[in-house]
Amino acid sequence: RRFDEPTVRNDMKSWPFKVVKGGDGKPIIQATHMGRVKNFTPQEISSMVLARMKEIAETYLGQKVKNAVITVPAYFNDSQRQATKDAGTIAGLNVQRIINEPTA
Repeated sequence: RRFDEPTVRNDMKSWPFKVVKGGDGKPIIQATHMGRVKNFTPQEISSMVLARMKEIAETYLGQKVKNAVITVPAYFNDSQRQATKDAGTIAGLNVQRIINEPTA
């Protein structure tokens, strides 16, 4: 999504973090991380969540996790699905497939 889209602008009112317009017109999340204000793309935030999930799975399984199948809401468009796949790659996962949550 783009920073200027009405849905993004409206949703920003309820978020507990600041969102600014990136150079490419996409939203950038400003958050305090380790005592410093940093800018993150939505994909970077998603990758942090996926990386943590990967760590938890590795601890539970007692072995490295390399491959993943990731579910997304059925209403995600192709761009959002690709962004989720990119987040998985950033998290160190080999994303085998992106599937809709109802299918999963």
